[in-house]
Amino acid sequence: MKLSSILIGACSVLALGATAQAETITIATVNNGDMIRMQGLTADFTAKNPGIELEWVTLEENILRQRVTTDVATNGGQFDVMTIGTYEVPIWAKQGWLVPLTALQDDPVYDAADILPAIAGGLSVDGTLYAAPFYGESSMVMYRTDLMEKAGLSMPDAPTWDFIADAARKMTDRDEGINGICLRGKAGWGENGAFITAMSNSFGARWFDEEWNAQFDQPEWKATLDFYVGLMNDAGPAGASSNGFNENLALFQQGKCGMWIDATVAASFVTSGDSTVADKVGFALAPDNGLGKRANWLWAWSLAIPSGSQKQDAAAKFVSWATDKAYLELVASKEGWAAVPPGTRTSLYENPEYLAAAPFAKMTLESINAADPTNPTVKPVPYVGVQFVAIPEFQGIANNVGQQFAAALAGTKTVDEALAEAQNITTREMRAAGY
Repeated sequence: MKLSSILIGACSVLALGATAQAETITIATVNNGDMIRMQGLTADFTAKNPGIELEWVTLEENILRQRVTTDVATNGGQFDVMTIGTYEVPIWAKQGWLVPLTALQDDPVYDAADILPAIAGGLSVDGTLYAAPFYGESSMVMYRTDLMEKAGLSMPDAPTWDFIADAARKMTDRDEGINGICLRGKAGWGENGAFITAMSNSFGARWFDEEWNAQFDQPEWKATLDFYVGLMNDAGPAGASSNGFNENLALFQQGKCGMWIDATVAASFVTSGDSTVADKVGFALAPDNGLGKRANWLWAWSLAIPSGSQKQDAAAKFVSWATDKAYLELVASKEGWAAVPPGTRTSLYENPEYLAAAPFAKMTLESINAADPTNPTVKPVPYVGVQFVAIPEFQGIANNVGQQFAAALAGTKTVDEALAEAQNITTREMRAAGY
């Protein structure tokens, strides 16, 4: 046999061996713009980690939550990396369902101390990090500066709900297909539930009193839902009860919303090249009602490793890559500094290049720092969480309550009927859970 044939054969065996040793990790993530961008950049990760291959499961937000919750609770091992949020992390960590990220915390290059304290706190238990934030957010008002001017109004940095309602009605032009305001209406605890709960805080409402009694029969909730439904009927888009984050983002980018109150992370998308109104967007703090609480929330979409994963070392390498400082620089080199995932690191908000490129940076940081999960409401409450209640039962209860809110918006139930059913659902489930 020729020496060349022997060498070719040996190389083939080596290649087969390398292939056999390659690990494939499965990553479950949400179909938001920053995650889609991440998938497009993963050649950088595989080049640095040639023994690891990636398989993506990209899902709509409500479906993602169902799939990962079922998998982690049953120790299914279907996913090696999960995209989860500030609600799930402390609850699941205490159940032993997540791998502690102690190695990441101890890595001086990763620099976990650089993570914004408000974000790190929500992803930690007893000082140990259980998920690494991919992006952090609060909520704020995004608005069309040209339509605001046309309406003869000037947006304050810190608007009231009364101002927002007046502006939305004046900016609405049905003939031109312009809705004065776009707000989440799609049912789901993280969709309309998140928005309306944060809104209700500013109206003086709360999910529970200090004895864990449901509060949907109280006047503050009636005021919240009446205001929301009335505003959306007068100034919102048709079919709003089907619109979540992504649907409203598309409407705003197409020039069909005068205002949109939603996640601060959307700011880079409404000012990007995909937006037809990119040069006509202003930003303001989430509204208040004069009661001392604004309607801004606190959230981080984060990457965690479920305890059921059989590939935890490889998963940890991916989590580190996707959430470290070098990833922000990678995005900046490809898309510009305004496009980097926001709201996770102190150093980003000290970076003059980012501050120059992102007109929304200061408002985002201010909104994140202003959210107080330990003191979220006007009246005292027994729970932690701004747009959610940090108890395991909340996800199921709030999905059902979100259905009632969506029905009120769609007009298939009155506000009073929706609130009465929300009260019944919540009371029944909390009693069954032993509260």
